[in-house]
Parts: sequence; structure tokens; C-alpha cells
Amino acid sequence: MGGIPQPGRWVPLVIYGAVLAGGVYWELTGDSSGQPIRLIGFVAVIALLFALETVLWRRPPASTTAAAGLLVVRVLLFVAASALDGSGTARALIVLVPFLGYFAFGRPVAIALAGGCVALVVTGYTVRTPGWYRDAAYVSDLLMISIGLVLAVAMAAVAVAERGARARLERMLERVAELSTTTERNRLARDIHDSLGHHLTAISIQLEKASAFIHRDPALAEQALLDARSSAKHALSEVRRSVGALRDEPSGFSLRAALTELSDSVDDGLTVTVDITGEPDRHDAASLTALYRAAQEALTNARRHARAGRVSVAVTFDEAGARLVVADDGCGLAAAGERQRAGGDPPGFGLLGMRERVQLLGGEVSIDSPRDAGTVLTVTIPRPAAVVGEAR
Repeated sequence: MGGIPQPGRWVPLVIYGAVLAGGVYWELTGDSSGQPIRLIGFVAVIALLFALETVLWRRPPASTTAAAGLLVVRVLLFVAASALDGSGTARALIVLVPFLGYFAFGRPVAIALAGGCVALVVTGYTVRTPGWYRDAAYVSDLLMISIGLVLAVAMAAVAVAERGARARLERMLERVAELSTTTERNRLARDIHDSLGHHLTAISIQLEKASAFIHRDPALAEQALLDARSSAKHALSEVRRSVGALRDEPSGFSLRAALTELSDSVDDGLTVTVDITGEPDRHDAASLTALYRAAQEALTNARRHARAGRVSVAVTFDEAGARLVVADDGCGLAAAGERQRAGGDPPGFGLLGMRERVQLLGGEVSIDSPRDAGTVLTVTIPRPAAVVGEAR
């Protein structure tokens, strides 16, 4: 409470410096005969004011009461400086009373202090010089003091407003950092699930096959182990690709090649066909990656849970955007979920991650999956230009 914001800290120091220079100059060039003690006292008071501000920069007052006490101390030092200053320059210190009071008590009290300062000046003129208001010099001094007080209150208001704006900006930046961290964490979770999750599922299936046929059909079991090893290599490639993306290294990703490789890696009784129409290279990398991850997730679900025999993957690219349709002849999403729960598998996050990834690109995901009638997954992603056009 009561601390001077960074933008306003220089104001008291400038005024102290001006008062010190004016007072010392007057004492050295004017009629200062027999007044060295007064000069030393004046310099000491201004030095105390400088020291006080330096201390308060490092340790601002912790309460309103402490700030009020410090304001009183300052006012007493202002009075002492005015009494010791023969040039009258120290009267300028009065403008600091509402300026400092603004930070301790707020605008209403600062305005009241400014009014009190004007009243004090008028009272002093009246007591010392009756009829002062007929003297242009006194009236001019009063006007100048009044203008200085108004400017002091205005400067304090600007400093407080800037401090508030900086605080809001810092809170906003902290919030942006939190959101960025959350977004990146969710993205990494999706990548881990979509890439490693798919390959680990394939490895698990192949190892289960190898375990089941190790005695009945050793050749088939050996082939299953080889397929599991191949899936492990693919998983390692996915990890390297993800690390390269984190380092902003070009990945050279090709959707056509990735989907072809994905379909070729399936050899456990599931038939996968891939059909790509249009020009994938005319679409951005984020959209292509989202389509690939969606196809990968759909294929994993068809193999692992839907017990499908055939899966068709069709991708169409045109000027409006991209459309992915993955259809299988499995047991349907509801039955697959029942199988998953009955087998003790944890609930999947694949569909959630897929929707998040696609929605970030302005796309949509729809699933048609009646029981025992297969599943049709449709993903549509508009081209960035189309999104901008719709927003306009």
C-alpha cells in the first residue's frame, strides 16, 4: 500500500533536485551573510528526503497506516526545508503532498489534500499580508501552485493507471502461458496416443498371435514376431518424427505414402483398401497429419475392438477442403465398447483426441455406427482459405 509505481518514482527526486539547486544557488549568490548553518540544515533536510525515497523504493510501506505515517514525515521535512530555504524554492514541495497521498489513500483523498494545500497557502497569505489578493504577484503564485497541484494529482493518476495496466498485462501473459502449456500438453497426449498407441496395439496383437501359435504353428508364430518387430521399428520412426516436429525440423510427411504404409502393415486377417482422390500436396501439413491420425485411430479400433474383416479408407481433396471416410464391417461402436470394457481395457482417448485435433483446424468428425452393422467415420477439414472466407 502507498508505494510509488515505477513510472512515478522520478517525480519526487526531480523536485527535490530542483529545490536543492535553487536553494543552494540562492545561498551562494545572494545575501547569505551569517547563514552557513541554515544552508547546512537545508541541504541535510533534502538529503534526508532523497534517502527516504531510496529506502522506500526497496521496501514500500506495507499498510495504509505506515504510508500515512511516511506522508506525515515527508510533510514535516517539507516544512523544515521551506523554513531553511531563503530563496522560497522549497515551496514547490507542496505539490508532492497530494501526489504522494494519491498512492497511499486514492484519488478522493489526494484531491482533498490538494484543496487543503490551496487553503493553507491562502491562509498563510491572509495572515502575513492582508489584502494580498490585490497584489498580482501573490495571485500569480497562487495560480501557479494550484496548477502544480492539479498536475501532480493527474500524474499520480497516470502512474496508478499504468501500474494497473501492467498488472493486468502480467496476469494476461500468465494466463496465455497456462493455456499454451495446456494446449501443448494435450497435443503431446494426442500424438502419443495416435502414434505409439497404434503401434503398441499392433505389437500386442502380434505377440498374442505368436503366443497362441508357438506350439501349433511355429512358422506363423515366427512371422507374428517379425511383424511385431516391424511395428516396433515403425513406432521408433514415429517417435523420431515427433521429436523432429518439436524441434521444428521438416518431416517430409506424405499422406499417400503414410496411408499406404499403414495399410501394408496390417496382415492379421484384416483387409485394408486405400483410395485417395485429388491432390494432397495442395493442403497444409496440419490437415494432412490430422487425416492420417484419424485413419490410424479408426484402423486401430477396427483391429482391436470391432473385430472387423475389411476396412476401406477413402480420402477426397478438392478446393473446399479434405474429406476422410473410414468404413469397416465390424461389430459397431457400442458392441466394441462393451468388448473393451469386458476385456478390462481402459477407456480410450482416441476419439476425443481426434475431435480435438480436427476442431482446431475448423473441421468436423461424425460417426455412424449401428450395432452389428460396422462403423463409418467421416472427417471433414476445410482449407484455411475457405475458413477465412466463411469467417468474413
